[in-house]
Amino acid sequence: MAPTHALNHEQVAAYLERIGIAGAPAASDAATLRRLHTAHLHSVPFENLSIHLGEPVALDGTTLFEKIVKRRRGGFCYELNGLFALLLEALGYRVHRMSARTFSTAHGYSPPLDHLALQVTDDTGTAWLADVGFGRHTELPLRFDDRTDQKDPGGLFRIAENDDAELTVLRDGEAQYRVDPKPLALADFTQACWWQCTSPESHFTQSIVCSRLTDDGRLTLTGDQLITTDGAGRRQVEEVASDEQLLSLLRDRFGIELAKAPRLPIGRP
Repeated sequence: MAPTHALNHEQVAAYLERIGIAGAPAASDAATLRRLHTAHLHSVPFENLSIHLGEPVALDGTTLFEKIVKRRRGGFCYELNGLFALLLEALGYRVHRMSARTFSTAHGYSPPLDHLALQVTDDTGTAWLADVGFGRHTELPLRFDDRTDQKDPGGLFRIAENDDAELTVLRDGEAQYRVDPKPLALADFTQACWWQCTSPESHFTQSIVCSRLTDDGRLTLTGDQLITTDGAGRRQVEEVASDEQLLSLLRDRFGIELAKAPRLPIGRP
């Protein structure tokens, strides 16, 4: 599918600077894809702050570039993988945008288009599952056509075939989502994005979240708690008691500068 907004040379350079990479890569190979993937996860937070700030969420490339690169914000799957796909295409990769149905033990699999994942083909013709918009997940892309266990800093992953055309992505033996490999356009996710941003049944409307990889674990702001997890899985929890503290944490720990605080959903108006 054709991109909704091709990134020009200056935008590619700004995007690479945003994720801490100096200079355009020389090749659209697997090593470069891995480098881009992990740099993105360390630099650009998974966050839903726009919903709790009353900001519109739009899925066109111009708006996504303005938010994530120029304003140095994050986003959720449609935004993060949506813009990452445009970067990869500008660097010479072939990208398919795919619908995924996320899994939870309480509700089973969600409806189609609940998540956006990417199939990325490098310059050797090798296909990869790339996903910088799922929060805690792989740090590196997975071989898309490999049905064996694949080790990753985020766990032991496997892409399993099903009776239908969908593929199940598992982490440490537990289903994460089922992906439909049929290529879609980013615009196909517009209605699902609107539901995620507005429905009281969406978990994105129920609590604020902001999360990114760190050098030795993960940093996650959820509701009124800041959770720091190290590489061994040990957690430290810090209570967020005021708007001033929240704004300071977003600025100092996530690189997000806001003029006002998003609504904290627990115990506050």
